[in-house]
Amino acid sequence: MCVGLPARIVTMNQGMALVDAGGARREVSAQLLDDLEPGDYVMVHAGIAIAKITEENSDETDRMMEDLF
Repeated sequence: MCVGLPARIVTMNQGMALVDAGGARREVSAQLLDDLEPGDYVMVHAGIAIAKITEENSDETDRMMEDLF
């Protein structure tokens, strides 16, 4: 099973995004997605933003992960 984590984009710079996932910040590749801006939410897997999601999707994923762990 592969798990992606929701994260909010803090900054963008030349195809890379600094994201915040529950207070943990890291840089990920954003080259697979178009039209990303700071404040957008993305699903991150293996250091790559793989999908743009809504804030509601992010909140739901956070709740599900809390229930699992």
